[in-house]
Amino acid sequence: MGETEEVKLLGVWFSPYAIRPKIALRLKSVDYDYVEEDLFGSKSELLLKSNPVHKKVPVLIHNNKPILESLNIVEYIDETWNASDPSILPSHPHDRAQARFWSAFVDDKWFPALKAAAITKSEEAKEKGMKEVEGGLLQLEEAFVSISKGNPFFGGEAIGFMDICLGSFVGILKAREKLKGEKLLDESKIPFLCKWANEFLSDDTVKNVVPEIDKVVEFLGELEVRAQSAVSKT
Repeated sequence: MGETEEVKLLGVWFSPYAIRPKIALRLKSVDYDYVEEDLFGSKSELLLKSNPVHKKVPVLIHNNKPILESLNIVEYIDETWNASDPSILPSHPHDRAQARFWSAFVDDKWFPALKAAAITKSEEAKEKGMKEVEGGLLQLEEAFVSISKGNPFFGGEAIGFMDICLGSFVGILKAREKLKGEKLLDESKIPFLCKWANEFLSDDTVKNVVPEIDKVVEFLGELEVRAQSAVSKT
């Protein structure tokens, strides 16, 4: 990286979406300045100026130019620092299309179902939502077996695009297991994905980037208290 290059990442420690560019930057050995945004307070002027449409993290600022949306940022990092190994997106067009398809499935279908099930007050809706989440994990198990071809990661021997996408939620799944007793990462149902999740969290690139599970448990508990307090005031 040239001496004149400036790389800054705006994020929130808990956000799975902000974890993604952190992992990508680490994979590419890119030095950057990290700016922690206040999740519950006022947003910084830099964030509002850099992402005036959504006003959300993460934002990557490269030489004063903002790049938005987590997976878009990961692709940008992969293409910008393409001389640095390893490549994050697969080299073959079909493999690349597969990685993008399943990443869209995670972001557009699977995680929204988990989020909806987590915040609903209706037990019926919660049960229906969690069935959809579990069904999605079964589909992701099949996708992993097909895409990984016996390797430890979706990306093969090393962490790739799909690993970063789904892996950013592993901490939340494990935290919910502790907090709620939910067994979403069930070895009897999704053995390959469970093994992958443990490999992902123990990888040197991911260590110290994904927050500690106990810290996430504490934070999820605080979020629940805030949500209940907000409901009681309405």
